Amino acid sequence: MDIKIVKERISLEELSEMAKGLFGDFVKAVVDIEQGIMGVGGELHADIEVKLMEECASKRENTWGINIYPKISGEDMIEFDSMINIKPFLGNRTRGVENIQIQDRIRKLCASLIKT
Repeated sequence: MDIKIVKERISLEELSEMAKGLFGDFVKAVVDIEQGIMGVGGELHADIEVKLMEECASKRENTWGINIYPKISGEDMIEFDSMINIKPFLGNRTRGVENIQIQDRIRKLCASLIKT
């Protein structure tokens, strides 16, 4: 599955189609909370992160891996679970996103980039 860089809005339908192509009910995504963009698709969050770094000059401290469940609404649409989230230098020692402020920024960014 190709990785798509999202700078404008993406529809839930497109995310659903992407999800069907690989994992069925969710699509992997990496958000750059500084630039307000995200990459979606692909097998690994790490591959998406690399694409954002190479094509958009994203920085590791600003990228966070999530899973998006397009058929679920509300806060449960976003799952904070990715190996790329392990960032001890930022105080994040788990696959989740421990900082509530960063979680809020990710949710707001997703809300602005995903057409519901």
